[in-house]
Amino acid sequence: MMLDRYFITSLPALGDLGTLPPMGFAELWELIADHRRIRELAGALLLMDDLRQRESYLAGEIDYLEPTVLSLSQTLGRSPLPAYLVPEPDEAAGSARRIAGDQLWETYFRYTAQLAAARKSPFSEAWVGHEVALRNALAAARAERLGLEPAGYLVAPELAQSDDDFGSLLSEWAAATSPLIGQQRLLRARWTWIEAHDPHFTFDDDELLVYTARLILLRQWQRIAGNE
Repeated sequence: MMLDRYFITSLPALGDLGTLPPMGFAELWELIADHRRIRELAGALLLMDDLRQRESYLAGEIDYLEPTVLSLSQTLGRSPLPAYLVPEPDEAAGSARRIAGDQLWETYFRYTAQLAAARKSPFSEAWVGHEVALRNALAAARAERLGLEPAGYLVAPELAQSDDDFGSLLSEWAAATSPLIGQQRLLRARWTWIEAHDPHFTFDDDELLVYTARLILLRQWQRIAGNE
């Protein structure tokens, strides 16, 4: 089933970054439940948030989870992840990982990139390229700070958007006076990127994906600020 062309206009307006989200992920997920194409694409964006929660929980950083795409058991690490997040045997064998969790992220980004290409979503394709490039830039900066070889900490480098320049962002992130301020600076950079890639008033599926991506950032801002 296809979404009504003007479905996006029925959703509550999103405020600026730092404002309260007007709806939850579960509510949005239910609204698109019968629309396979957009549910797959939006689900890939929401899945990234699930995986971040899972990573934080397994690291002992959080104890409250609210997954959307994964089950609670999968997010807790008690049940196997979906098959599309399990790397092929040859891929896993040929990947030397300094951090074990990076293999999961590499598989996730490749899955999302393949889905975006198959479903012909320019926004999703660009979003993957930007997220991979930003993640790898941060990983390289951390490795260099510790005197380590960055190559062992990069994920899916072939997907990275090559013309992204993170020089000033990395400087601001490194100079942040607290981890909270550093994370907020990264969220603001992601918000600005989304604004620049928003297909305003086209009423196509990518406009709903932009809405989803913004909603995720609003919720992540509330989490890191401790405003549960």
